[in-house]
Amino acid sequence: MKLNEINIRDPFILTYEGKYYMYGTRATNTWFQEKKQGYGFDVYESTDLAEWSQPISIFEASEDYWGKYQFWAPEVHLYNGRFYLLASFKSDVAHRGTAILVCDTPNGVFMPHSNGAVTPKDWECLDGTLYVENGTPYMVFCHEWTQISDGEVCAIELSQDLSCAVGEPFTLWKASMAKPWVIPHDGVSYVTDGPFLMNVDDELICLWSSFGKGGYVESISRSNNGKIGGKWTIDEKLLFEKDGGHGMIFKDLLGNLNFVYHSPNETPFERPCVRKIEKEMLKRQ
Repeated sequence: MKLNEINIRDPFILTYEGKYYMYGTRATNTWFQEKKQGYGFDVYESTDLAEWSQPISIFEASEDYWGKYQFWAPEVHLYNGRFYLLASFKSDVAHRGTAILVCDTPNGVFMPHSNGAVTPKDWECLDGTLYVENGTPYMVFCHEWTQISDGEVCAIELSQDLSCAVGEPFTLWKASMAKPWVIPHDGVSYVTDGPFLMNVDDELICLWSSFGKGGYVESISRSNNGKIGGKWTIDEKLLFEKDGGHGMIFKDLLGNLNFVYHSPNETPFERPCVRKIEKEMLKRQ
């Protein structure tokens, strides 16, 4: 398959042992409000970022799984020799939250690892990502604008085995801090989506998405001390400013940086897009 034939949102690419593994939200299932047959996640495999395999199922929810619909934003991280899948789920009796699954390979089958969502039980949350700082694992996630109006990017420490949260969540920034470019999604509320953290020459940055004049956009926030608990500021210049986002950065097999995101931000037309990106583009302008 070519990228323009793959209908997913929230793409995430893992480079591992000479191959690329791409995960994402099954876009046709994105907005369903009830349990549908076939809720799960897939992986697409490639050796060149151009030709991709047909989707390979890596998780199909059993009838007793706590998440019942809106399976969103899977990403897979290699941690202590195993592969951990972080994704968001929702049900009629539980708030949306990010749970963790595990497998010994990047192409499934993944099994539940955490006992339900790792994010706070009484919060509406989504888009959890893994970040490890000096051996301490954290989940960085979004506290949803649907619950608090001014969406937040938050963090919480995880246990060493990634099975549960330890400690209390703390806020890194609020979406409204992205003024002047951020625009209320519904005229009132500000959105935070899809955080992804990385270090660029000892500076800790976070890619994330919201809405601006060009629709769905990709932004960069920065910690003032290179640590997750630092003071975060938001760039005025957008990384991607027209109808695309929920992206991440990965290294290709030659060590070059690449930016993957979905565009357009409209179901069912979403497609994963990959473009090379220079390190200088990620530095403060």
